[in-house]
Amino acid sequence: MSYQFKWSVLWSGQSGYWLLQGLITTLELSALAWLLAVALGILSGALRTVPFRPLRAAATFYVEFFRNVPLLVWMFFWYFGVPPLLPRGVQDWLFDHGAEFWAGMFALGVYHGARMSEVIRSGIQSIPRTQFEASVAMGLSVWQAYRLVILPIALRLIVPPITNESLNLLKNSSVALTISVAELTFQTRQIETYTARAIEALTAGTLIYLVLCVSIAWVMSSLERRYAIPGLIARVGGAG
Repeated sequence: MSYQFKWSVLWSGQSGYWLLQGLITTLELSALAWLLAVALGILSGALRTVPFRPLRAAATFYVEFFRNVPLLVWMFFWYFGVPPLLPRGVQDWLFDHGAEFWAGMFALGVYHGARMSEVIRSGIQSIPRTQFEASVAMGLSVWQAYRLVILPIALRLIVPPITNESLNLLKNSSVALTISVAELTFQTRQIETYTARAIEALTAGTLIYLVLCVSIAWVMSSLERRYAIPGLIARVGGAG
């Protein structure tokens, strides 16, 4: 093979700075989108299990609408379609403060919120109905029963699938490069363009994503072991 590797391009010139900035932007984008996705997922997931049919219908519409359209379409929709609908002052503020970043964040958050909703709904429905009935019998309202009993149990049951969705969200943040968000993949492509070293640049991006995802999986696995509910969650690595 005649190709001569030159790994020094990753820390010489602007390359190291670009990688660091891409990493920071990826973490900021993913963290904000994750918070939005979890909030929407908990709300819509819980509403899909309540007795009141209009609330169930509204939550179902949100889930089916947003999870069945490609993420790339939502990226374009939030960046190109939404700003013209906003007041001029809001448009000016957005374009002065990184409209592409906020569009990418909302696209990721809303899209993965619909996917997390199904995970949370399945967690709620896996809880024995007697838990809800006992809560109501003790004098709690439906809202209090969900807030104090059902959701805390469900969130501990669904750590593994939530981990998968969180990792998918982090990896899908790379789609934001299509609307010019300078996240990690965008910056590795920029390094490749300026240095003509595609293998080195893309290898660096691959390893950074790998370290991030493995770290998140390890943290979530630790949380799963710590908050396992005896009889409902088998402790990972523990006795059966």
